[in-house]
Amino acid sequence: MAEENNYTKQSMAEEDDCTKDGTIDYRGNPANKKKTGTWTACPFILGNEFCERLAYYGMSSNLVLYFKYKLDQKSTTASNNVLNWSGTCYITPLIGAFLADAYLGRYWTIAIFSIIYVIGMTLLTLTASIPGLKPSCLSKDDCNPTDTQSAMCFLALYLVAVGTGGIKPCVSSYGADQFDDTDEHEKKHKSSFFNWFYFSINVGALIASSILVWIQENIGWGVGFGIPAAAMAIAVVSFFSGTRLYRNQKPGGSPLTRMSQVVVASIKKYKVQVPADKSLLHEIADGESGIQGSRKLDHTKDLSFFDKAAVEIQSDHIKGSPDPWKLCTVTQVEELKAIIRLLPVWATGIVFSAVYSQMGSLFVVQGESMDPHIGRHFKIPSASLSIFDTISVIFWVPVYDRIIVPAARKLTGHRNGITQLQRMGTGLFISIFAMLAAGILEVVRLGIVKRHNFYTHDRIPLSIFWQVPQYFIIGCAEVFTFIGQLEFFYEQAPDAMRSFSSALSLTTVALGNYLSSLLVTIVTNASTRGGKLGWIPDNLNYGHLHYFFFLLAILSVLNLGAFLLVAKWYTYKRAMGTLR
Repeated sequence: MAEENNYTKQSMAEEDDCTKDGTIDYRGNPANKKKTGTWTACPFILGNEFCERLAYYGMSSNLVLYFKYKLDQKSTTASNNVLNWSGTCYITPLIGAFLADAYLGRYWTIAIFSIIYVIGMTLLTLTASIPGLKPSCLSKDDCNPTDTQSAMCFLALYLVAVGTGGIKPCVSSYGADQFDDTDEHEKKHKSSFFNWFYFSINVGALIASSILVWIQENIGWGVGFGIPAAAMAIAVVSFFSGTRLYRNQKPGGSPLTRMSQVVVASIKKYKVQVPADKSLLHEIADGESGIQGSRKLDHTKDLSFFDKAAVEIQSDHIKGSPDPWKLCTVTQVEELKAIIRLLPVWATGIVFSAVYSQMGSLFVVQGESMDPHIGRHFKIPSASLSIFDTISVIFWVPVYDRIIVPAARKLTGHRNGITQLQRMGTGLFISIFAMLAAGILEVVRLGIVKRHNFYTHDRIPLSIFWQVPQYFIIGCAEVFTFIGQLEFFYEQAPDAMRSFSSALSLTTVALGNYLSSLLVTIVTNASTRGGKLGWIPDNLNYGHLHYFFFLLAILSVLNLGAFLLVAKWYTYKRAMGTLR
């Protein structure tokens, strides 16, 4: 009897040591809290992300010049090729996320796609350094690539695009998986992880946009691409090194199938009345949901049309087990509701991303008309000022995590200091001032042009460093909005759809670029009627670039108003119970 009691106590102790969110270790056993996850596992994931972003930005920051001078492409062709490739890098995460959530799990998705990434980077390095693969050049900027050489370069780049599609949507979610959702102590650290995750991205970007760009232009493209390839290889090693420490969520099957089943079942039962007593809706009787790796979700009142999919009628049980295309569980219905509720929040991120995209477009154009000198001899390229955005992020992340959060926590009692929606809204508010700063600077610049009749001058005697505030403000806004968005989309996604949700949040960056491009096209067409030069002519001294910045400021104000309405009516998901 005593032995039996000791065995029971030992079993209970072992169970208490296990996570309650359904995560497993590398052997497939329930994850032990003391031996896996938390900050013990996270350095390997953060190291992977730092090296991957160093590789990505080290390759992409100067890619347009490589196309222009080494592949002998015109400026417009080179720019479009970079935009097309970059856009693909933000679309492929939807594919990687689907595979991770449905079949592979985040660990194997990151592992497999990282190897594809390394192959792509290695091939790109070879095309820039091996005779026969490397374009033959008469001088530094006079090259004659063959069609095969160009094709090999693009094959390498699109292998990288495929690779990043499996990494981008999974790494942040995988890091957050290392903290047990059901443990309040661990959950408090999860928010901090997202801060340091974004910090590691920007440290990698800082090194890439400064040191690696200089190496590519002054030492050679072979070395300039070889270092990012080596960094990506280190990223893979870093990731695999932590295998024994990771907590892994089980893949839950195709989320698209489950959501489609809810839609179809709701339409089929559109005449059926939803009972007033929601406990009568169909749900698995066990403590766990019918979706592997996912906790049950409590019923919510909004979007009640989809509740029809969970209403049981007599015909559902004629053939024994119910047809999933006719009867769904409450958890399944709530999965679809959770994604639909995220969409308005997601949409408000597009305007912010349009503001963010100005750093790589019109901020650079504005800088080209200003004085780039530091001292008598050194000139700073206008595109390099984006480094101040990165410095701003690196500055604000520790300030937010170590000073703002503890201070706000004392005032609000909230474990994260402020909610994720409040954090995102703060960033949207701050971003307005970036556009105002850029617009006011342009007004001042045009004032100097007018007073001194500098209309025909390529550059005017106004230091390019007056642009630093607008870059710094955007960096501050990023820390609030982009990191808040990462955390929010992870937390509010159903357990078995977190990679998909992260991929969804990433698409705002691509759509922000498209929105900015669309606005420039509309403004140009409208402002050049009747032979006018328009807002954004080739010579900005005759233009009104400040009108465009003020337009984005107005759109940002309207977007903030829409966000506040969405946030006010947002219904948070309610997970029930545990998976142990």
